[in-house]
Amino acid sequence: MIQGHTFHIPVMGLGYTIDSPVKVAPYGISSVVALANDSLIEKMREFYCTQFNLPYRAIPRRDKDYRSDRIREYLNTLDIIVRRKFEEVIHSIHEKGAELEKYIDMLPEMSEIRKNFRRITQGQYDMHKVWQWARENLVPGSIDVNIMTKLDKVNFFRGEQLPQEYNDAHAAIRGFATSNLNSSVVLSAGMNPYLFSYMEQFEDFYPGVDGQMKKKIILKVSDYRSALIQGKMLAKKGLWVSEFRVESGLNCGGHAFATDGYLMGPVLEEFKTLRDTLRDTLNEIYVQALTEKGRIAPDKPFPMLVTAQGGVGTDDEHRLLLEHYQVDSVGWGTPFLLVPEATTTDEDTLQLLVNAREEDLYLSNVSPIGVPFNNVRNNTKDLEKEARIREGKPGSPCTLQHLKLFRDKDGSPICTASKEYQRQALAEAEESIEDTVLLAKTRQNILDKVCLCVGLATSTKKAHGISNGADGDAVAVCPGPNLAWFDKIVTLREMAGHIYGRNQVISRTDRPHMFVNELKMYVDYLKTKVDEAGRPLNNRARAQLTTFRENLLKGIDYYNGLFEQIRGRFVSNGDKNENLLEEYRKELSGITF
Repeated sequence: MIQGHTFHIPVMGLGYTIDSPVKVAPYGISSVVALANDSLIEKMREFYCTQFNLPYRAIPRRDKDYRSDRIREYLNTLDIIVRRKFEEVIHSIHEKGAELEKYIDMLPEMSEIRKNFRRITQGQYDMHKVWQWARENLVPGSIDVNIMTKLDKVNFFRGEQLPQEYNDAHAAIRGFATSNLNSSVVLSAGMNPYLFSYMEQFEDFYPGVDGQMKKKIILKVSDYRSALIQGKMLAKKGLWVSEFRVESGLNCGGHAFATDGYLMGPVLEEFKTLRDTLRDTLNEIYVQALTEKGRIAPDKPFPMLVTAQGGVGTDDEHRLLLEHYQVDSVGWGTPFLLVPEATTTDEDTLQLLVNAREEDLYLSNVSPIGVPFNNVRNNTKDLEKEARIREGKPGSPCTLQHLKLFRDKDGSPICTASKEYQRQALAEAEESIEDTVLLAKTRQNILDKVCLCVGLATSTKKAHGISNGADGDAVAVCPGPNLAWFDKIVTLREMAGHIYGRNQVISRTDRPHMFVNELKMYVDYLKTKVDEAGRPLNNRARAQLTTFRENLLKGIDYYNGLFEQIRGRFVSNGDKNENLLEEYRKELSGITF
């Protein structure tokens, strides 16, 4: 039985969803806040305290635990504001066509809440009873947070290295765990056993006397095996995974963590088939761990949601994920970059995104962490980088230092986008590499990197009129390839209507299915990997590429069967999509190792 919304807004960049809860949570829509950039978080707390007349005391970097404190206080501020705005929505029942009706109108048609509201407000109705019903049945969206687990930089205080609990990701967990929120943390970018162990000490992650957890854990994964491994690791510590958030390896925004050719459809099919097995396996381990800790163990397994995100763009695709794969919610990310009522983007960047087409959206090498990064051409951060290179001053000042994840020749932490690193790396390459082709590739790889700590936060500051100081106004932005089919700014109500099939915000009719789009990206990715491998291939490389291709071919077989099964229900342009599948099969067969 569907009560509220069947979509959520995933984390985007560092700033694009940093204040989304203020905008959408009062209407029952959940969103995710990035906890990476505490400098931006502190600026946003100051901004919103001023906007809502809340007390504000600055938390300076000279404080030993400033990062955790900044995060906790910002999350508490969001909680206060969302609660206040939600109350305003409830009380707006006295105003015709006001915020309460907006809340209800955006819900899916099959929502029991929507149906019940329409029923009790037909004809002459008792205003007080409707108000009471609203208080008992409507809830704000969740203020969830995201932590990239491996972005766990060591920190220092007065020249001395601090203990591990002061590392970036550890401090972020502490800030969230000690906040007033009743919500979830989305753990992404792989395993961090030390961080998982650190989470054991926070009471809010365990069931209370009421049998509920105040803080829940969401794991972002791209395949079933990863879910099982990480879920077991957390269960052994007495920590329950309340949701597995399955994301496409490549058809997503931000960093792209490619699988070994495992496509989203087959991955979701595996979750659908093994979901109960996964829950029961983890529950057995979890109950034993809680018992050993002397804690309350549940009589039956806690709910374990499975959600999906990555490249979804039509109501047909949304329904396919909900009904065929039986996921509990669908993440709509990139399209919401064009909804100022939901995300925060400056006007110039908004226009760049509106005008972006397929050829403008690409998988880049700009991330300092060495993972492919979804990018849009002509963003001002890349233009700034190129200008510095022309001036003979490559690299960026490393002011925020969150991505100092590598070591220089002296063993000191350093960011690969920094001026210091690029100067050293370029000099070493010139001195040690004689082959001109290899040298050019090495130089390009070094120079590609940009400062994402600053770039992914700048657009939000510009939109709110917050000075970026010496860091300048250059913006990095990380839409997924799905943006190509969204070409106008829309309202929150329009986007919700598009998701639920009440209206359309995509004007083009040539959009392939999300699964076909992802397949194309994986075919292109495989060709890139083959080129990078060089010749001759060693046995290990050949085996890896062969397995990758075989997994893609198996995925095509799966999609042929799926599209035949759901023809006329969830897939428009069925013949076109099936023809594309055969084109990509031939293309894969023509790739030689």
